[in-house]
Amino acid sequence: MLDRRNRHPDASPTTHDDLVDHLVRSSPLGRGEAARVVLDVLAYFDESAEEFVRRRHRELQSAGLTNPDIFERIGAELPHRAVAPPELSLRQLRRIVYG
Repeated sequence: MLDRRNRHPDASPTTHDDLVDHLVRSSPLGRGEAARVVLDVLAYFDESAEEFVRRRHRELQSAGLTNPDIFERIGAELPHRAVAPPELSLRQLRRIVYG
């Protein structure tokens, strides 16, 4: 199964096979490569809102942005996630990062 939750790392994929098959047919990827792409994309969108906020804060901070700009940008990015999280205020964003 291509579900990362409760999955042994050596388990073989059993779901999302239709997507893997589509990638194999429509790209130069082999089946193993296509399965890894699907897992990577699913893992990217499996991130919780809190994990996303923390990751983006680190990335933007390392790019030299200041906190006011960082929280403004994260607030604008959140509604565009695959599964839109609840709307968070700038204060809530800060609390996720700093506790």
